[in-house]
Order: sequence, then structure tokens, then C-alpha cells
Amino acid sequence: MPIYVLADSRSKLSAVSGMLGRAFEVRSDLLDAARFSHNDIDAVIVSADLRLIDNITALKAASDRLTRIPKRIFIIDQRSRLATVQAYALGATHAFVNPVKPAQLLAKLADIDAPSIVSDEPTNTAEEAASAGAASIATMFSAVISGEAIDVADARRAGGRIADSIAENGLSDWLTAVRRHHEGTYQHCLLVTGIAVDFGLSLGMAKTDIERLHSAAMFHDIGKARIPLAVLDKPGRLDEAERALIESHPIAGYDVLKSTPGISAEILDAARHHHEYLDGSGYPDGLCAGSISDLVRVLTISDIFAALIEQRTYKPTMPREKAYEILLDMKGKLERPLVAAFRDVALRR
Repeated sequence: MPIYVLADSRSKLSAVSGMLGRAFEVRSDLLDAARFSHNDIDAVIVSADLRLIDNITALKAASDRLTRIPKRIFIIDQRSRLATVQAYALGATHAFVNPVKPAQLLAKLADIDAPSIVSDEPTNTAEEAASAGAASIATMFSAVISGEAIDVADARRAGGRIADSIAENGLSDWLTAVRRHHEGTYQHCLLVTGIAVDFGLSLGMAKTDIERLHSAAMFHDIGKARIPLAVLDKPGRLDEAERALIESHPIAGYDVLKSTPGISAEILDAARHHHEYLDGSGYPDGLCAGSISDLVRVLTISDIFAALIEQRTYKPTMPREKAYEILLDMKGKLERPLVAAFRDVALRR
């Protein structure tokens, strides 16, 4: 199983190679001298300080080859939200903070699938669309954290790639690809976008409506960029203060987006109201049925279902059948005809 190690110092190259032992066929290079072909590599491990512009430049220069490697593990030097976001924006599928334990690294490498031949022709497989989507979401989060402008056009392009992949390859392939290569908040955002697109396709929505839907889905959780990672990705139950912080993300997202050029009123509505329920029990505004748009109703069902079936390291993944039963039990909160129409998406597609 060929593994390629890239690092910004020889000591890091030695440390990572030492953790891998003799279990893998390992090749390595310094980051500024990276020469590799993606065709014969199952995974790449990057150990680098992402505060350094030279390291970021080198990784961007190699991005076309890196993103064709199935698993891309980044080991970063700073336990900070910005460093983690930067890693995913540069193409990481998993990120660890130094010092990483050998068992952690080996566990991530153990589930690598058999390598497949990657064509040089343009394609839109589920994994490639997921990588593009994750990079776009990470870039958006990074922009929010650093106070820079959000690249709205890039997010729409990534959403379009996801929509094309769903139409071509189906929802099940999308769920598999996202769960295999992405974690935490990025996994959730990608799942929501794919599920919402497939729901829209199953409802026979026009192409323009699908575009509105995937754009809303890509932006809907951007307010989570303002939530500390310790709370956002906390395993287990949140306490009251943490729950209140999580529930602040719709307003935070609305505040970020309302002054962003190119953001429509529909996207603003989706960012602020995707946790509202028809009976008025949702947040942040306690809206009732007449005030909740059709687009938001579709997005809310997709969001809840995605949250239920997410793959997390600390608990078993909920079967799709069980997740759909929970939707059925949310009487008065979700539009019943839409939940009924969602059945095929939830169970068969």
C-alpha cells in the first residue's frame, strides 16, 4: 500500500515515516521539492505549518495531483480553527494536530480502499465533487474567520458540481463518498447539499430551482464558522450554554451574508430559518407555517435527515430507515406531504 509523505522539515518527514513503520510502502519528499504522480499512491500525509505562505503556495501548486489521491491526511502544528479550515481548503480529507499518536494515524490509513485508476480526462465522480465542495466550504469558513470576502461564485460552482454528481451517480454513492472522506461540519454540509439536491430532483424541480436549492444548502450553516470547534464537534450531549451557542449560528450566518454581494434574499432566508418548525417551536424567530418558505421547508427536512445519518467516530451511524421514522414522528413540525414525498429519497435512492 503506497503512502506518500510530504513535510516542511526533515525532522517531520522522519517522525511521520517512523510512525508508519513497515506496514506500508513509504516514499517521502520535502514540501518544496515534491515530485510525485497520483496514479500509484493510496494516501498522502502532509505535515506542515500552515501559517507559512511558502508551505501554502507549495501545496496549492501540487493541488491538482493531491486531490486525485483518495485519502489526504494533514498533520498541522496549531490547534486553531483557522489552521484546521486552511487544511481542508487545501484538500485535506482528514486533519490532525501535532503531536499525533501513531494509532490515530494508522487507524485512518487502515480503511483505504483498493486504488482505482484515475483518468486524466475531466470527470465528476462523487468523490471529486465532494472534495470540491469541502474545499469551497472550508474557504468560506476561512473567509468568515479572517474577515475576508466570501467567494460566492466558487460556492455556487461547487454546488453545481454536487448537483451534477447526484444526477449522474445517485444519492447512495454521494453518501458513501462523503462519509468515507470527510468529517464533522464539512461532512454535514456536504450531506445536506446532496440530500437537498436529490430531494429536489425527486420532486421534479426545474434546473433553476435545483440551483436555488443547492446554493441555499451550501451557505445554510456558514454561521457555524463563528462557533468554537470544541463546541461544534463535541462528542456527546451539549450542556445548556453550549446548546445556546450552537443555536446562535442561524443569526450569525445571516449577519455574515446580509452584506455579501451576490447573496439573494432566498439564501439569507435559508441561513436564518432552516431550524424553524411549522408549529412555531423552532429557532431563532419562532416562525409558524405561513412565514416559512417552500425552499426552507425542503432544506429543513434535508438538514434534519443529514444530521441523523452522519457518520461519527463516537457512535454508530443511524440507519436511513430509523432516521426516516424520526422524521415521521415530528408531527406538526414538518410539512407532512413533503415528508411523505421524501420517503423515496430516504430509503431507496
